Amino acid sequence: MPAVTIENPLTLPRVAAPAGARTRPVLTVNTAPSGFEGEGFPVRRAFAGIAYRHLDPFIMMDQMGEVEYAPGEPKGTPWHPHRGFETVTYLLDGTFVHRDSHGGGGVINDGDTQWMTAGSGLLHIEAPPESLVMSGGLFHGLQLWVNLPKSDKMMAPRYQDIGGGRVKLLTSADGGALLRLIAGDIDGHQGPGVTHTPITMIHVTVSPGAEVTLPWRADFNGLAYALAGRGTAGAESRPFHMGQAVVFGEGDALTIRADESQESRSPNFEVVLLGGLPIREPMMHYGPFVMNTHAELAQAFEDFQAGRLGTIPADAL
Repeated sequence: MPAVTIENPLTLPRVAAPAGARTRPVLTVNTAPSGFEGEGFPVRRAFAGIAYRHLDPFIMMDQMGEVEYAPGEPKGTPWHPHRGFETVTYLLDGTFVHRDSHGGGGVINDGDTQWMTAGSGLLHIEAPPESLVMSGGLFHGLQLWVNLPKSDKMMAPRYQDIGGGRVKLLTSADGGALLRLIAGDIDGHQGPGVTHTPITMIHVTVSPGAEVTLPWRADFNGLAYALAGRGTAGAESRPFHMGQAVVFGEGDALTIRADESQESRSPNFEVVLLGGLPIREPMMHYGPFVMNTHAELAQAFEDFQAGRLGTIPADAL
């Protein structure tokens, strides 16, 4: 799990919650069920079973892999539509190629993020490059869906290519955790991702036995998902491990601790932290469309069938 790393985190700016900050309690710990997506790549449904009132403005998140493909096995998704939200694809291992009917696209590798605002609608495809299909190899990443408020649902589509080198690197007070700030801000530090809905997204690597307590906006929700390893969350040290999501309660600080002993395949505790300002609007989700009403979902489907969400580029047919 290389993502973006640094040999000595103590050279980085340090982040710590202020004295007297109220640490958020843990409300629930959920285990993600496994399934398949697209053309058959394995996923864990990170937020399955969690009530939307705890997730808002996030809709869903899939952990893609971790899987070691044999030659000829790598899989992606076929061309498909989206409307009304944003997709955030964060790659830890492997390579993915994105194209969409609005002209956006690019190649992402270890530590890169692609941020696609579907808005009024488009078609897109995500697939491994031909070279990876031929060779096989390790593939591991996340895809997060972020809702858009009603006022932005029909905005023009937009694509952001966030290379791993642009991610803001920070560390905890004692240097025991490496923070990769992908979007949002924390303690005055800003991530590169431009968001319509105010959110924070951080990939944290916590060394065995280390603890990190971060300041967290009191008006944001708080979520954690373990990509690898094991540890605890909250002041009450609630255990969670790879494939489990934590929902935090109210407060203005968030605590994660890594167990002293970790898995041999993953020497550190790898966690994604998410927070966002709830939109608090009706959310209707049907397949690739996220709108406010059933009528809007029906219109999205009708527009897709009529070709009004874009067409597959001629050179991709």
